[in-house]
Amino acid sequence: MYIKRFRAENFRNIESCEIDFYPGVNVLSGKNAQGKTNALEGIYYFARGKSFRAAKDADMVRFGENGFSIGISYHGDGRDQTLSYELTEGTRTRHRNGVRLSKLSDMIGSFRAVLFHPEHLQIIKAGPDGRRELLNVAISQSDKSYLYFCTEYNKILENRNYLLKTAQKGGYVDQNELLAWGEKMAEVATAIYLRRKKYVEGLSPFAEELMKEISSDRERLSLSYVADVTGECETEIKEAYRRIFSQNLPRETAAGCSLFGIHRDDLEIKINGVSARQFASQGQQRSSVHAIKLAEGEYSHALTGEYPVFLFDDVLSELDEGRRQFVLREMKEKQLILTSCEALEEDRGYHKISVDGGSYVFTHRERTDG
Repeated sequence: MYIKRFRAENFRNIESCEIDFYPGVNVLSGKNAQGKTNALEGIYYFARGKSFRAAKDADMVRFGENGFSIGISYHGDGRDQTLSYELTEGTRTRHRNGVRLSKLSDMIGSFRAVLFHPEHLQIIKAGPDGRRELLNVAISQSDKSYLYFCTEYNKILENRNYLLKTAQKGGYVDQNELLAWGEKMAEVATAIYLRRKKYVEGLSPFAEELMKEISSDRERLSLSYVADVTGECETEIKEAYRRIFSQNLPRETAAGCSLFGIHRDDLEIKINGVSARQFASQGQQRSSVHAIKLAEGEYSHALTGEYPVFLFDDVLSELDEGRRQFVLREMKEKQLILTSCEALEEDRGYHKISVDGGSYVFTHRERTDG
């Protein structure tokens, strides 16, 4: 899979643009605050369904305008395709190959991308929210049902928490209603648990192998999914969740919220058998995240038969020369679009787009291997 063109109107600081991309390494080059990341943000919107920077779509509208439009042309699933999104005065319109889509979930999974930006380098030391988000975004791109289950779970959680908070404050709550919400939550939590566990088990070997290459075989990386339940059997897991939700009702009522469930789970990362969060050096943490993000692409390829597009937002500057060269070698058969404030001297044949004030000027240099 590779993107051929990104277009935008009134998006962030972009009045209007059309940017062509090519297989291999594409570099958006320019000073800070000129629009390099804006292009990645627009492209990644079609993989994730929302911005990785803005809380609301309205935050991406160019100052003084009442909406924006973005679109991509890409090659995927054996053919050329298009996706577009328009926000006008609060009205959202999405199209795939010219056909209007009725909901966001119809778009997710059509275009697949792996994003790596500086905040990801803190994902090991940070709380579990970011690690769960990493799993959610990655899984939803290869499993169309996953986004549905996550949406349903959040609705159930909101309703259950409302009742628990009401009970905590002394209001009347029918215990049978609370138990019924627990039953629903157990069913959806089971579906999410099984998908997350399967994904982590599939991702881990790729991440382990990449970590070995990055560290010259000095370090072993392992990933595991940590949840309130364990097991392989759907019936067994569902029953375990039912038991947890029902037996802990008094404790959760006292807290006024759901203390157990999928929303509390974590991705455990270990290096050489010990917790990376507790014991890894800064260099080991960076190498681990580097391996995990590249492994996302490898596992996506294994699941779908195509590599996703890799989007790297100013992360090469965070890597030493050896790791930087490793990334560029890994991208030889894939498409990488990266932002950079400095030239990549070690790469002799990339596609360069100069960025200045929301304008994009393309310079094409052929790769030479001699």
